[in-house]
Amino acid sequence: MTPLRLTWVQPEDLLGHELAQAIQDGREPSAIAARWQAAGGQEPPPRAGASPTPVSPYLRSLAEDLLDELADLPSKSADQEPTALTRIKAHCPDWPSPTAGNRAAGAAPVPKRGGTLQAQASAPTPAHLEAAWLGRAAGCLLGKPVEKLPLQGIRELARATGNWPLHTWFTAKGLPENLTRTYPWNKRSAPTSLAENIDGMPEDDDLNYPLLNTLLIQRHGRDFTTTDVARLWLDELPAGRTFTAERVAYRNLLAGVEPPRTARHRNPFREWIGALIRADVHGWTNPGAPGAAAEQAHRDATLTHTANGVYAAMFTAATIAEAATGHSDMHACLRTGLTVVPPASRLAKAIRHAVQLAGEHDDFDTVVDELHVTHSADHWVHAIPNTALIVAALTHANGDFSGSICRAVSGGWDTDSNGATAGSIAGLLAGAPGALPDRWTSPLKNRLATSIADFDGTGFDTLAQQTHLLIHREAPRP
Repeated sequence: MTPLRLTWVQPEDLLGHELAQAIQDGREPSAIAARWQAAGGQEPPPRAGASPTPVSPYLRSLAEDLLDELADLPSKSADQEPTALTRIKAHCPDWPSPTAGNRAAGAAPVPKRGGTLQAQASAPTPAHLEAAWLGRAAGCLLGKPVEKLPLQGIRELARATGNWPLHTWFTAKGLPENLTRTYPWNKRSAPTSLAENIDGMPEDDDLNYPLLNTLLIQRHGRDFTTTDVARLWLDELPAGRTFTAERVAYRNLLAGVEPPRTARHRNPFREWIGALIRADVHGWTNPGAPGAAAEQAHRDATLTHTANGVYAAMFTAATIAEAATGHSDMHACLRTGLTVVPPASRLAKAIRHAVQLAGEHDDFDTVVDELHVTHSADHWVHAIPNTALIVAALTHANGDFSGSICRAVSGGWDTDSNGATAGSIAGLLAGAPGALPDRWTSPLKNRLATSIADFDGTGFDTLAQQTHLLIHREAPRP
């Protein structure tokens, strides 16, 4: 019988990721790493979620013990990278006013590459939100077939079909057979996400989480608690649709671990990208209030993440909240997002570096190459390099929708998640579905697939109407 190797939860695989996380957040794991290696423990697979074969009961038990020992090691970065909201705000001298969008960021720079500033009301209309939903779906779908592929593979596959610089959907038509063997498409996504196969928006966690957060606010209002998020997941989110930190936190909930410890207990993925991809609804529902959006994202994120993983969600929510006003261009929106991130954190430094690179180089491939060198030690799903890439893509494209999603996906790492977030922000700034090129929106057929509640088959226009209602949603009475 073939053993079940469930991804992202095998203790023997979690340990290697926790050792890497310990180095990144300033713990000293060398003695524990030596014990693991001496016992015969292996490195985790670099891209897959589980190693191919089971280990002995001894090694599995040892991995669990060492995970707990690693969690107790003191961290040198704890003071500069807190997770508690009060401490995060204390580290952010430019935290946005609770009554208005941030205006301290200064005037927007003159557009360099043809970007435009969309005039709109202080709160987004359903048309703006539909463009954001469509943008999120299109960017996600563009990145799905090349998820997990190395950067060189993405470039070679696109070049071989005349699609470089990337400007449209990936296709298998006309690809040399040797390239297909060397860089196989993501096996789960290729049947639904290559140009010749697209028929509506297929299910993806990058769309499932905005749907869940739509439900969350419908049921609990914008004053929901982290416990409300946990209960909603247990009610509406199939465990098999979770990955990395979300899967570990889900397992922790089922084991009786309560939030926010669900984010820390044997969870080496707590600074990865999962909380970031859940942030859009928090921004959409707080137009002009980036601080409130960040606080909302914090309550969601701390079910599964800590420190930089939480900051990535807060940054995204605040950026979107500013974009939702229509009074700021892409650059000002990103600066507003940065005001809710502790300035000395690794994420803040990565964002500032990404903006600098995007401003210095006209060739985006050069920007990407520099980012990959800088973040070579990070896992491809980690929040820090992926947020940096999203920021670089949005900055370099200067608000252009196609340029934003194509740059985000062409940079590699977590391609579908990066394309989704870039598409959401650029779509919102575009202002209406008709402002998005037809090649991106027509194949979606105003329909998405999902296993969340009764959303399967729902149109993006309907989702926009539902999201618009959430902006003025009051908390239900007890």
